[in-house]
Amino acid sequence: MIEAVLRALSTAVAMGWEILWPLILGFALSAAVQAVVSKQQMSQLLPDDQPRSIGTALALGAASSSCSYAAVALARSIFRRGANFTAAMAFEMASTNLVLELSIIMVALLGWQLTLAEIIGAPLMVVLLVLLFRGFLSRDLLAQAKEQADRGLVGRMEGHAEMDMSVTEGGSLWQRMTSDRGLTAISHYFVMDWAAVWLDILGGLLIAGALAAWVPNSFWQSFFLTGHPVLATLWGPIVGPLVAVISFVCSVGNIPLAAVLWNGGISFGGVVAFIFADLIVLPILNIYRKYYGPKMAGFLFATFYVAMAVAALIVELIFNGFALVPSERKAWVVEASITWNYTTWLNIAFLGLAALLVWRFLKTGGPEMLRMMNKPPPAEAR
Repeated sequence: MIEAVLRALSTAVAMGWEILWPLILGFALSAAVQAVVSKQQMSQLLPDDQPRSIGTALALGAASSSCSYAAVALARSIFRRGANFTAAMAFEMASTNLVLELSIIMVALLGWQLTLAEIIGAPLMVVLLVLLFRGFLSRDLLAQAKEQADRGLVGRMEGHAEMDMSVTEGGSLWQRMTSDRGLTAISHYFVMDWAAVWLDILGGLLIAGALAAWVPNSFWQSFFLTGHPVLATLWGPIVGPLVAVISFVCSVGNIPLAAVLWNGGISFGGVVAFIFADLIVLPILNIYRKYYGPKMAGFLFATFYVAMAVAALIVELIFNGFALVPSERKAWVVEASITWNYTTWLNIAFLGLAALLVWRFLKTGGPEMLRMMNKPPPAEAR
């Protein structure tokens, strides 16, 4: 037993080491974008579910934090301030599927094909969700959800979702980012985003390490029907989100587990659907129940699930048509070990960058803001 646990832990540590610099780079870039993109006018920019508003929601989501809990909290916040509910949900999806750090870490672990599939599939998933909402979301259910949302019950990351330190005046984007206020905002967003998702990242690495070390590929191949290519193509997008639901891991933390599933035999579309499903894991479904009521929570689960599975299946069919699905399953990071190579040099360099940002965070009142992350925002902010 001790040997098995050590093997799982060593695999998790090795995977964490391999993805450390991409994570730091992704969070730094995300922090820089958030430092110049204000949250104050989001509700005014999302008045309906027309293509322009949905496109704006995708852009705003891509520029925000990758934390699933913060995205869910912010989506409710802008809905309460007058944003269209469908557009708010589109923003929520983009916040966890189109952000920079997700793409960077997917390239590092899963390769460019699956990264491209995620980038193409996420907007497709949102389009499908909009169509489902138009067809099945009743006015009565929406009114009930709005009434429940206005009660202001607290979930995770309320304070983080409301935080807005963006610098919107003072010259060009570069000038704003490199100003004193801009650098302070970048440091705060960087540390706060890490604080919001580190448990998910750690949990994802531990689960992935355990599965990689303890579960033989023969089990995955049987479970994912790898001996029946046509059935596997259909089964993957169906079962992928269900695996995500019970894994409890969201945000970028589910990418290491996606690598294990990909090596194990899940279909190309199944991996994409699994990554999409970070917004329907059990803890977040419970937050939907608290935010919008049980009926809307059930509606969100059903519509999100269908949109995720169908979008992933369509993406796989497209990629198969263009011969872009990898013929070999080599998410090599799963079996990586810590050695003195280019990854080590990059980790050292980016750890230096992280240290500078943390130092500025500590010097500019960051710890006090950090303590407010899980507290509800002031009444006037709601």
